[in-house]
Amino acid sequence: MAPGKKSKRSSSSNRRRGRKDSKRLKKRRSIAVAPVDPRAVDTEWWDIFWRRNSSAAPAGPIPDNEEEGFKHFFRLSKQTFAYICSLVREDLISCPPSGLINIEGRLLSVEKQVAIALRRLASGESQVSVGAAFGVGQSTVSQVTWRFIEALEDRARHHLKWPDPERAEEIKSQFEALYGLPNCCGAIDATHIIMTLPAVQTSDDWCDPANNYSMFLQGVIDHELRFLDIVTGWPGGMTVPRLLKFSGLFKLCESGARLNGPVEKTLGGGHEVAREYIVGGPAYPLLPWLITPYESSELSGSAAPNFNAAHESARLLAVRAFSQLKGSWRILSKVMWRPDKQKLPSIILVCCLLHNIVIDTGDKLNPDVALSGHHDSGYIEQCCKQVDPLGKTVRDNLAKHLMYVKEKSLIKSK
Repeated sequence: MAPGKKSKRSSSSNRRRGRKDSKRLKKRRSIAVAPVDPRAVDTEWWDIFWRRNSSAAPAGPIPDNEEEGFKHFFRLSKQTFAYICSLVREDLISCPPSGLINIEGRLLSVEKQVAIALRRLASGESQVSVGAAFGVGQSTVSQVTWRFIEALEDRARHHLKWPDPERAEEIKSQFEALYGLPNCCGAIDATHIIMTLPAVQTSDDWCDPANNYSMFLQGVIDHELRFLDIVTGWPGGMTVPRLLKFSGLFKLCESGARLNGPVEKTLGGGHEVAREYIVGGPAYPLLPWLITPYESSELSGSAAPNFNAAHESARLLAVRAFSQLKGSWRILSKVMWRPDKQKLPSIILVCCLLHNIVIDTGDKLNPDVALSGHHDSGYIEQCCKQVDPLGKTVRDNLAKHLMYVKEKSLIKSK
């Protein structure tokens, strides 16, 4: 049988389909991806970003100097930025997020991806706002930021670790020189990362004493404001002592696997030994390896107040570190909108890694961006009544030692 004739309607439909295909082809050609070497260093992205954003200052004045302007936007120097790019380059090249083509039809370079992620973490602005600053869409910002977080979490772990014996001796030496506390290995504190949760996920566990939904971050800090140990992921509704007890730090210290270095055998005035320890605020329990201040009811005589003054000066290092962390990486100080609770610990960890990288590379933390108030503004610090007798002995010996050193210094000055 001979084939039937095509109807005019069918022919017209084919013509329309042909025109659509032609338009699609033209559109595809117009957004053709410019060939780029993924390993090449992109130096143009900053010039384009600077021209687009240097005149707009929604969050305060922008420095005229480009070097200072770079740090204003990304919280670190160009040299530190290049180092971070070197850490994550292989990961971002080998497993890039899908569809990363900007409006100019070019693949996003590693440098631009890192810059987008850093700006999102540093500013805490919405993905839409960050995307507008770079000329990319919201979904691109989301993909790029998460891929960067995954890569840095994997590649920069060596920037957050417990010190080896040689490094521990340096830290202890500095704490004694600065605050008079022998064998002190750091200061501990905790802060709340506030978030908004979907109604189906809200629970009393995540609702904290300030009636916010939050996640805890606990950290041990050295004399240079570097994080030595962190724990996060636990609900903000927990108490600080309970948070400590669930941390790996607690288990390691209680078992003798950490803070187990040489004992200071002779304190000033022939007082007894002091093992390695860290200092913490009154919200923490008094333990042999975690020394807290005397309560107001225990401040009789002069040794206890003198100790509390030295203790508070050392403990404030941790307060400053958290204020700097949340001020530099403002995604942690703003209310996170419905975050993935499985991903939030990774975001927190990467911000701590970035904080440490700035210190480790010899870059300078910018104190001007630190939170002006306490890092946990609105929260009242609860006093923990748990006292370990051995911890009390260690604290009393340290108080006597500090008093002896102070009296000896006064005699010398006369």
